[in-house]
Amino acid sequence: MKALLIIDAQNDFMQGGALAVPQGDQIIPIINKIQDKFDLVVATQDWHPSGHASFASTHHKELFKTIDLDGINQIMWPDHCVQGTEGVNFHKDLKTDKIEAIFRKGTNPKIDSYSGFYDNAHLKSTGLKGYLKEKGVTELYFTGLAADFCVAFSIKDALMQGFTCFLIEDATRAIDSANFSKIKEELETKGLQLLCSAAI
Repeated sequence: MKALLIIDAQNDFMQGGALAVPQGDQIIPIINKIQDKFDLVVATQDWHPSGHASFASTHHKELFKTIDLDGINQIMWPDHCVQGTEGVNFHKDLKTDKIEAIFRKGTNPKIDSYSGFYDNAHLKSTGLKGYLKEKGVTELYFTGLAADFCVAFSIKDALMQGFTCFLIEDATRAIDSANFSKIKEELETKGLQLLCSAAI
């Protein structure tokens, strides 16, 4: 079985959001168009409590500075996807009727969670792996934001779990495109396959 995974298509990552990904809004029509081609559609959401450890404001640090957070390199992000705010919600134009399950991440105030599968220390699972395995999913097709962080980390974990992974390149955008090109190359050596939405 093949599944479409929509990573963090939330307001705060869109134009005008707290942590806007360049051209992030442009992926929404593409994701909507391809949903019917999948047996299963699943989504993730960043779901941070206020005062999260990944927020620059929590530590009174400079934005985008990297600090050591309990032994893990942590980028200091703007406050984003905070529970109870408009920024945490999916983009208003995203079709959600086919989404069968939503997995929330970043809920622990002390540790970030880029991947849809685990927190950044791999201490706690979100339950996504077990859900997909129970459904009989073998192929995962990735879309969403941001390509160089939450999408890439999710792909890396999925490959480690034995899933066949595809990145739908026109249905994702990166914060840093140059850096993401390097990340893609690394993921391809681990088994990631690239394609565009028209090829599905």
